[in-house]
Amino acid sequence: DYVVVKMIPDNRLPPRHLHSVHTGKTFAVIKWESPYDSPDQDMLYAVAVKDLVRKTDKIYKVKSRNSTVEYTIKKLEPGGKYHVIVQLGNMSKESSMKINTVPLSAPDALKIITENDHILLFWKSLALKESNFNESRGYEIHMFDSLMNITAYLGNTTENFFKVSNLKIGHNYSFSVQARCLYSGQMCGEPATLLYDELGTGEDSSAAKSGRSTDVAAIVVPVLFLLLVTLGIGFVVLYMRHRRLQNSFTAFANSHYSSRLGSAIFSSGDDLGDEDDEAPMITGFSDDVPMVIA
Repeated sequence: DYVVVKMIPDNRLPPRHLHSVHTGKTFAVIKWESPYDSPDQDMLYAVAVKDLVRKTDKIYKVKSRNSTVEYTIKKLEPGGKYHVIVQLGNMSKESSMKINTVPLSAPDALKIITENDHILLFWKSLALKESNFNESRGYEIHMFDSLMNITAYLGNTTENFFKVSNLKIGHNYSFSVQARCLYSGQMCGEPATLLYDELGTGEDSSAAKSGRSTDVAAIVVPVLFLLLVTLGIGFVVLYMRHRRLQNSFTAFANSHYSSRLGSAIFSSGDDLGDEDDEAPMITGFSDDVPMVIA
């Protein structure tokens, strides 16, 4: 003998296994299971999102007959903190969880340039890679003195550089730049940090390399330019000398050209200066002409 028993669904039970699947800068994907297996009708859920920073609430309605429900919460803020509550539409027992969205990225290419009595911090605009960042929000700069073990807030700026003065000799500093924190420092961007060694004796390696590369470039480029100009002038001089020698040789050859022989005649060094160049060459003597030897 056997008997079939069908349990009556209890709509007062809370959703089961509420958890976050993926969290981004402006959205979060959450997932949960129905209060009981295999619902035989659409179930209406209420998803309440409480902004713990702004102290605001939003409620979304989700209808599904599936045993497993996945929902994406949109229009969140980077670096925000939220409390999510899911329950049936009849205000049954609830399931809750907390979500922290991904903060804005750190600024890229943070560098230090040393001046006479101060340093300059430079970085790339965060708007180049973060569509959710507006330059009007600006950046804030912090400094950590390792010798004094003190962290100081230096200020904020909407520019991509910041001037730091009154650094002490013998102290090592760490500088950080991040998207300006909102709502009493509760929503901040990721910081970009750069070490700066003892003032005047050991700059940060990246800053020193960038400074050295700049100095080397400032020296090498003019030297290469001068070398190229010198080589160009040298080629021009050699070419002009070659042309001059060629023209001189041509003129010399033309001056010694004999139209009678059809060729140029060059004399030896002993004959140089002989004015009797045009005298006919003696080819022999006749037998009837006496030879007189002085």
